[in-house]
Amino acid sequence: MPPTTPSATPLTARMASVVERMARAGHPALDQLTPDEAKASYEKGSGVLEVPKPELARVEDFHIAARDGCVLPARLYAPSRSVLPVLLYFHGGGFTVGNIRTHDTLCRVLSHKSGCAVVSLDYRLAPAHKFPTASNDAWDALAFIAKEGASLGLDASRLAVGGDSAGGTLAAVCAILARDAGLPLALQMLIYPGTTAHQNTASHLRHANGPLLTKSMIDFFFAQYVRTPADREDWRFAPLLADDVDGVAPAWVCLAECDPVVDEGIAYADKLRAAGVPVELEIYRGVIHEFIKMGRAIPEALQAHDDAARALREALQP
Repeated sequence: MPPTTPSATPLTARMASVVERMARAGHPALDQLTPDEAKASYEKGSGVLEVPKPELARVEDFHIAARDGCVLPARLYAPSRSVLPVLLYFHGGGFTVGNIRTHDTLCRVLSHKSGCAVVSLDYRLAPAHKFPTASNDAWDALAFIAKEGASLGLDASRLAVGGDSAGGTLAAVCAILARDAGLPLALQMLIYPGTTAHQNTASHLRHANGPLLTKSMIDFFFAQYVRTPADREDWRFAPLLADDVDGVAPAWVCLAECDPVVDEGIAYADKLRAAGVPVELEIYRGVIHEFIKMGRAIPEALQAHDDAARALREALQP
């Protein structure tokens, strides 16, 4: 008898309503578009379900120089003009879509609720910039904040990294690089991160047709990003392949139960715990990938905002 794919976990009523409204809207899936069209479509829809933008004392754009001389846009959020600890945040989008603007509300919320500063980075995207450009840009930004944070009114001695989806991958990579460089980090905030070389876990099979994040969309994103199959075996693409994670920063891991990447998120949390790294793992039931940006529609997003802010406060505030 052929193996069967496990049935998908039921969505909450509100999550199911959101998914139904998305289907009725009839927008083409990102993988049915060109990369440039996908970038524009993702940005256009990114704020539809988000909470109102909190007002902050500081919202300032600046630039960070990458190792090859490219100047990367960044945005600083802070709830006061005091010297504050800082979270360096990497947006999601499969290394192909997303930018500072698509994650502006989320970064404002994290800053407002935690009392910490947040720096959001516009790392370079595929297909123009393939692996490992994104991870190089992420590390260059972290090294810059650690060295030059005081010039921005930041306390770089109290520093965290975080991100969602592909940005969660970049945050996990930076935590390993920071350990290797002797750069102390207070926290790695991993929001449904990608961590595996190949998308063949049970949750990938279970949610191959979504909702929202499908196998074809993941394949589309990674086809833009990786240069050769060998790139997938590099731990900077798949942190689960890192030789060891001993001594990396404590982790707050946020996962969605009905998400293709949930199993690899759990596996990475287990890898960290096995290495003696403190891990707080939160699995939000009945919700999907991207849920943390749906606070206007589902209470689980609001809970995740509060939980993330608490984790930041506990790690960064004196």
